[in-house]
Amino acid sequence: MINTLRLTDETQAARLLQQGKLLAFPTETVFGLGADATNAGAVAAIFEAKGRPDDNPLIVHLADVDDWPMAARDMTSCARVLLSAFAPGPLTVILPKASGISDTCTAGLDSVGIRIPACHFAREILRQAKLPIAAPSANRSGRPSCTTWQAVLEDLDGRIDAVFCQNPDLVGLESTVVDCLGDVPVILRPGAVTLGDIQQHFPTASLSPQIENANAETAVRSPGLRHAHYQPRAEVRLFRDVAELEALVGTATGRTTCCWMMPLNTSWIECQDALEQAGMSRRQQTAGRQWMWCKKFNSLKDYAAGFYEFLRESDRRGADCILVHLVEDQGFAQALRDRQLRSAGAK
Repeated sequence: MINTLRLTDETQAARLLQQGKLLAFPTETVFGLGADATNAGAVAAIFEAKGRPDDNPLIVHLADVDDWPMAARDMTSCARVLLSAFAPGPLTVILPKASGISDTCTAGLDSVGIRIPACHFAREILRQAKLPIAAPSANRSGRPSCTTWQAVLEDLDGRIDAVFCQNPDLVGLESTVVDCLGDVPVILRPGAVTLGDIQQHFPTASLSPQIENANAETAVRSPGLRHAHYQPRAEVRLFRDVAELEALVGTATGRTTCCWMMPLNTSWIECQDALEQAGMSRRQQTAGRQWMWCKKFNSLKDYAAGFYEFLRESDRRGADCILVHLVEDQGFAQALRDRQLRSAGAK
């Protein structure tokens, strides 16, 4: 067991990374678990701490766009345009890997994903470390990602060297990953930078079929595609409207939580406060369902920022089943929908 330090000083955090230690730190997407991407032993420790499959590549974080030679062998014109438009921010571009980056970091691939986070805590740590920092999400592999340092400790306390204890404003979903090895960008993982955003610069940009059909026989250049991801201990069941929610309630029993995004027809759904006060709705007593907690999100932005923490809070409350309002498959909602489907073990 490692004595996991709680830090609030960027200089101390950067020094630990220079020493080959594991540091969980905030970004504007989710918390990352960082280590020196040129240090094979440190990178291997990330995989061990997370219980992460070794064929799942890591994204390398840099303080500034001009630092790209620390991680990549070449800057393609495609990547240059996108980084100019969206970095710092929730965008990862896939480029040819520099020789100094550990092969463990890239799962043996000849490519590497690089990102410049927008979070000022993250950028200051990276500036002072003066290293390319490999950083997947700071959680046990397969679990919902962490959007607070407290959630990081739930998964990794005693398994990593330190956590940076600041909770910034969040997008709440991992970065968009874009293959920029060719002339036209291809999205490998959806995120806050949408296909429509990228098509404003490259009209023929597209989504990779691997998003929905990654398999063990095909190497994937992006994390988040092949293995189980974002899954709480409780069963996640998805609904698109009130009729589907009523059907779910009629077929399942147990301690239940539910989240939805407004506007959703509230003729069936009681308000959140009433449900929490009642503890158990009369209508559901006959089905043996106990409403433990309900969460209403007033916007897509709030839903995305709060989704992982909702799943984790449901687990903390001992839920057996989590009912999740599935969002539409367009724009930024596409990224949240991808995570919702994967949290339920679907594609």
